[in-house]
Amino acid sequence: MQNFVNLERIEPKKRSSNERKKDFNEIYEVFNPDEASAQADRCIQCGDPYCHNKCPLHNFIPFWLKSVAEKDLELSFKISNESNPFPEITGRVCPQDRLCEGACTLNDGYGAVTIGSIELFISEEAFKKGIKPSFKPLITDKRVAVIGSGPAGFSAATYLLRNGIGVDMYEKAPKPGGLLTFGIPNFKLDKEVVFRRFRWLEEAGMKLFLNTEVGKDISFEELLNKYEAVFIGIGAEKSKRAGIENEDAEGTFLAIEFLRNIQNKLFNLPHDSKYNVEGKDVVIIGGGDTAMDCIRTSIRENAKSVKCLYRRDEENMPGSKKEYKNALEEGAEFVFNVSPKRIIVDEKGRVKAIEMQRTELGERDESGRRRMRVIEGSEFVVDADVVIFALGFDPAVPSFLKENGIEVNDWGGIVIDENYETSKERVFSGGDCYRGSDLVVTAAYDGREAAKHIVEKYFK
Repeated sequence: MQNFVNLERIEPKKRSSNERKKDFNEIYEVFNPDEASAQADRCIQCGDPYCHNKCPLHNFIPFWLKSVAEKDLELSFKISNESNPFPEITGRVCPQDRLCEGACTLNDGYGAVTIGSIELFISEEAFKKGIKPSFKPLITDKRVAVIGSGPAGFSAATYLLRNGIGVDMYEKAPKPGGLLTFGIPNFKLDKEVVFRRFRWLEEAGMKLFLNTEVGKDISFEELLNKYEAVFIGIGAEKSKRAGIENEDAEGTFLAIEFLRNIQNKLFNLPHDSKYNVEGKDVVIIGGGDTAMDCIRTSIRENAKSVKCLYRRDEENMPGSKKEYKNALEEGAEFVFNVSPKRIIVDEKGRVKAIEMQRTELGERDESGRRRMRVIEGSEFVVDADVVIFALGFDPAVPSFLKENGIEVNDWGGIVIDENYETSKERVFSGGDCYRGSDLVVTAAYDGREAAKHIVEKYFK
């Protein structure tokens, strides 16, 4: 180990921008065994590993880096999968530059260990060699209902099944995965990667009910009567709006609706042609990972031009730096320190431009982030045929929550205690419907911890 002096950090190879923007295939290659071993050998094995502490799942990163360096694939796989329900997914979609790699000691002059790419290598190489996740045989006829198949429900089901507890999962969409399937584009996460894990969960004893919306196709009360416990992982699908004039005009889209519609088209499922951006000037408002997804999707959908307008500067943009770089390579234009004022429409009420105002950053707020101030009299106009708002999400609040005495806070988030139990006994929750819009890895953590508490309280 500690070979960082002799070996520099390398990134996985990726397809050229001209090639990759023609399709929705993943852009990165997976490390080969020699590359992964050499990169893992750069780890200095800190006594107090910052990478472990910064990871929301607290993955045992130095341990599996050591075993990868020693080319012990089986041990690497066991360690990697112990704390993480789907390492090959987080290896693809986590913003490692803000988490584990951002905390790596080697950032100070040498370049962080490529943790995410090695994490991805471990599982994919193991799968090639026939190594799969293991589950206990079911130990009881009692089962748990999981509402929602996104990262939190996916994780909860995984850890319940690992403990020998049967799961029935209810998903309103025609395919499982929630955000992983319908919110993250294929070029970041091939859907077969997601569906492969769900097949293994079904083999382990999970029953998956698709096209089944709780509160509509099956009542929540029926779940309470039928199951020992219920986990709610319905995510946050209510898009935030800008609160500006004409924001509902023809040609304005909400990010999640745009991304979901394009994914439906790729699945050959019913989709709406109004989301077609081919040959159009597209403007995206926002600077997070969802904005990057909308940018790169629009490029693949053959938009004439794609601009991202963000109210702060490049340094303060919340999206992954890797995704920002990929978007630039693929031809996106970024304009920083600007905020939307109004949508300008033509005589038929269709978008033709967006009026923006310039901004500047001032003193820091309580969270340490610099406050944004609009510069008066700085208005300017950007031509646009389509405007996509990627401003984050709040939880939608289905009626069955209130009807069953499940408390939510003032912005719609489900209230839970330290054991992930809601105000309704035997009902647990986690993920974005509790936190608000957050990361896949934090939802995975919530599902894992909730499953542990369900097992301890109702199955011991």
